[in-house]
Amino acid sequence: MANFRLDGKHCLITGGGTGIGRGIALECAAAGAIVAVTGRREDPLRETVALVEAAGGKAFAERMDVADPADVARATASIAARFDGRIDCLVNNAGIGGPNACSTDGEDRWASILSTNLDGTFYCCREALKAMPDHGRIVNISSVLGQFGVPGYTAYCASKHGVIGLTKALALEVAPRRITVNAICPGWVETEMARDGMRAMGEGLGVSYEDARQQALGMVPLQRILEPAEIGAMVVYLASEAAGGITAQAYSICGGQVQNG
Repeated sequence: MANFRLDGKHCLITGGGTGIGRGIALECAAAGAIVAVTGRREDPLRETVALVEAAGGKAFAERMDVADPADVARATASIAARFDGRIDCLVNNAGIGGPNACSTDGEDRWASILSTNLDGTFYCCREALKAMPDHGRIVNISSVLGQFGVPGYTAYCASKHGVIGLTKALALEVAPRRITVNAICPGWVETEMARDGMRAMGEGLGVSYEDARQQALGMVPLQRILEPAEIGAMVVYLASEAAGGITAQAYSICGGQVQNG
């Protein structure tokens, strides 16, 4: 029988204070993992830890800015020490969204988006691998915008496409150690980042938030927005023994927005 449990595994989850990251932390802890959640804001991290513990799980928080390689090295070393030197699973979820067009005027957010979403994934992989045993797991959170383009979101699309490329290359680098590296590409998920995106869509179209939300739903064949726990469940599977033969893949969880083939 396939083993979908993570009992006793040490999992590091970046961006674990809110949204998808919190959903991942709760699901991994429910599957038996001991969870370290990181982020730049301490209050949301403490809230995630409290929720995990209230559900009977084990977790702790560590402040970390994934865009700062020195801070990533410091925080990862601190987490590894608390994990008795072993990080079994890394989930690179930290990210920022929002518009940054290339062809029109507007705020230049290219560097901040790329440094968080792509550079941060690289830095965290590099540091976590130092404490990761053979047969470890890395799961990178990309996006459906890592598989197609959206006008006005040049930087975000580039960063999330880059995460998939990093995933595929790194998977081959660490394959001799039987470490797997995979990506998840969520579509619309019920998070504040998604709601911000819908608000921006509404402003751009000159319609209300509710109308923009309905238009967003119209892009989804299943006509529903996902919950963070659904992304967390996929992380648990990819981190489990059952997924030991899966690597270098990018899985869309999007209600049918993307049809991989």
